[in-house]
Amino acid sequence: MTDVFTSTHWGTYRVEARDGRIIAVKPFELDPDPSPIGQSLIGALTHPCRVTRPMVRKGWLEKGPAGTGAGRGSEPFVALSWTEATELAARELQRVKREHGNEAIFGGSYGWASAGRFHHAQSQLKRFLNLHGGFTASVNSYSYGAGAVVVPHLVGHEYADAVGCAMSWDQIAEHSKLVVMLGGISGKNSQTEAGGVGRHRLSTWLRRARDNGVAFVNLSPVRSDAEAMLGAQWIPMRPNTDVPLLLGMAHTLVAEGLCDRAFLDRYTVGYPRFERYLLGLDDGVAKTAEWAAAISGVDAETIRGLARRMAGTRTMIGASWSLQRADHGEQPYWMVVTLAAMLGQVGLPGGGFSFGHGSMASVGMPGERFTGPAVPQGQNHVRTFIPVARIAELLERPGGTLDYDGKTLRLPDIQLIYWAGGNPFHHHQDINRLRRAWAKPDTVIVHEQVWTGLAKHADIVLPATFGLERNDLGANTRDSDLFASKQVVPPFGEARNDHEIFADIAEHLGFREAFTEGRSERQWLAHLYGGLRRRHQWLPDFDEFWERGHFEIPESSGKVLFAGFRADPETYKLSTPSGRIELFSERVAGFGYADCPGHAVWLEPVEWLGSPEARRHKLHLLSNQPVGRLHSQLDFGSNSLSRKIAGREPIYIHEKDAAARGIASGDVVRVFNDRGQCLAGAVVTEGVLQGVVQMSTGAWYDPVDPAVPGSLDANGNVNVLTLDKGTSSLAQGANANSCLVEIELWRNDLPPVRAYDAPRFG
Repeated sequence: MTDVFTSTHWGTYRVEARDGRIIAVKPFELDPDPSPIGQSLIGALTHPCRVTRPMVRKGWLEKGPAGTGAGRGSEPFVALSWTEATELAARELQRVKREHGNEAIFGGSYGWASAGRFHHAQSQLKRFLNLHGGFTASVNSYSYGAGAVVVPHLVGHEYADAVGCAMSWDQIAEHSKLVVMLGGISGKNSQTEAGGVGRHRLSTWLRRARDNGVAFVNLSPVRSDAEAMLGAQWIPMRPNTDVPLLLGMAHTLVAEGLCDRAFLDRYTVGYPRFERYLLGLDDGVAKTAEWAAAISGVDAETIRGLARRMAGTRTMIGASWSLQRADHGEQPYWMVVTLAAMLGQVGLPGGGFSFGHGSMASVGMPGERFTGPAVPQGQNHVRTFIPVARIAELLERPGGTLDYDGKTLRLPDIQLIYWAGGNPFHHHQDINRLRRAWAKPDTVIVHEQVWTGLAKHADIVLPATFGLERNDLGANTRDSDLFASKQVVPPFGEARNDHEIFADIAEHLGFREAFTEGRSERQWLAHLYGGLRRRHQWLPDFDEFWERGHFEIPESSGKVLFAGFRADPETYKLSTPSGRIELFSERVAGFGYADCPGHAVWLEPVEWLGSPEARRHKLHLLSNQPVGRLHSQLDFGSNSLSRKIAGREPIYIHEKDAAARGIASGDVVRVFNDRGQCLAGAVVTEGVLQGVVQMSTGAWYDPVDPAVPGSLDANGNVNVLTLDKGTSSLAQGANANSCLVEIELWRNDLPPVRAYDAPRFG
């Protein structure tokens, strides 16, 4: 079978198969910079870690749901027929609903389950659970949790979307003179996109900007956060100190008369309150460049010089998503908006601020937003929810409360977790804490293709298909291509599509017809495409599109953020309470949160190189996105495995830190703190700041002794180390990048990596 498109989160490929196996994966010919991750599809569908049959944990099956959760992750599984497994799942859903109510069911699907728009596990799960009466939900994301909450308070709710507060690359390439990158702009992150990627265009735009004379500055502890081709000036700085650095620049603007007060008066509210803080009129501490230098490690003259340079030319201040995945992660974004307003360039082409360039393939790409097809999810009649990064807290403290964005959330008593898509045993921070909390609910039901840590910590595991084993529509909101993502091979083993699994369980529960609406897979695709075509009438009819396999969407020029607002702030008011940029927010101040006051401030992280904890754990760990996979997807694939060191996840360490510990490149090391420990393969480099180590997320959870919480992780899962604490009471976002560790050479026998092995059966 040749010339069949398949759409994935990291690109679109033409796939060849023979006898049910993938033999070749070729990038879409119009993709200028295809991702090599697609090569991991070869061998993935028939890998020994596939879940081939419905499985049930033996202890849960024999003893019943109550009180057996401690066996998750260590007990064997028993195979059942599909009829037995779906009946079992249906009975347990009925029992929990009857005895505890629907809020006791947590619908845990998260994120990157499928690139297809119909076989999108999260949508299928929510549709199913809503027809069952509802469920406790999660909101926001690990990637952009703090930003999604704080940005609407500053510039309006229409900018809450993770990709909606970024100026388009055509405007930057043509009009910017200087791009100051806090956290860099990384090509590895822009390999991926929810909904699929047709063309990877970041490198094209970066080259165009560079060739047009745009200068780039990389403010980051890691040199590779900026693409080498940019020739960016690297200013290494201590992690989590972006706010002091920006405050030092802001103080320079005020002290040297470079602040655009006319812009502040017309377009913002609250600046005088912030300036009192900046000048130290209330706390006695002026936030000078010297003050900032002592905290950030960047010398004062460099701070002053960059502030003058920014004030003297058309400047874009870009902040990566990684900045807000830290303690008080709301503050760097607030301070970026504040500094950009002081420069007075917000609303000008190529000027102002942007969030997330390089974080996903679509961020900053020109063109109108393309509203892709989506499975209707129905109405959730349960009102309880949590920010997604607070799952462990939800399970630990039933009946407790949680502050969130001016609300007090009540934490329900979760008795059943239903998870389809995503892997919290990669995504969540402090996995050892999560594992303890995960043992508390009566039942965990999971759809999975492979034996991830999530599947091994479930009670009922239902085998799901890969994208190559089903038909779908591939599209994202900012791409120029729409794809017919066609089935290439039959499902492996007894795997079924998520929609089929839910339909069978719904039949036991009495609402199959309501769930499927009587449509087959093909009919659902035609139905969803029909809704898309009504919005975009230039699309061909479904049969023609499906036959062609690909349709190119007309592009248009990109947007200048806040251009209308700048032109006429009365007609084009922002959706903030004042209608203007809120440098001081009365609403946020009114929440009374000590950890997130009403304007941008420097609040020390709980863990950073200036904290007392750094006397014991002397290295600041940054856990970024991997190069060879998307999160934990296909960690067992060839592209991911080729980047391992001695079979372990790499950790990058400065040569002086390595020398002090007797570590050389290629050594296996133990990385540890009070939360956990893992093995990693050392890469000694000058590309990270001294005192900083960098290790990517996504290595599958692999405790040497699954029965012992806190056991050494053999594969290098960085989230056994990270801190599970909300960014603040405002957003309760993920806090992965405020993390201190220590490293030592591993001198014992190396434990085998068993992460990709199936569990015991019996």
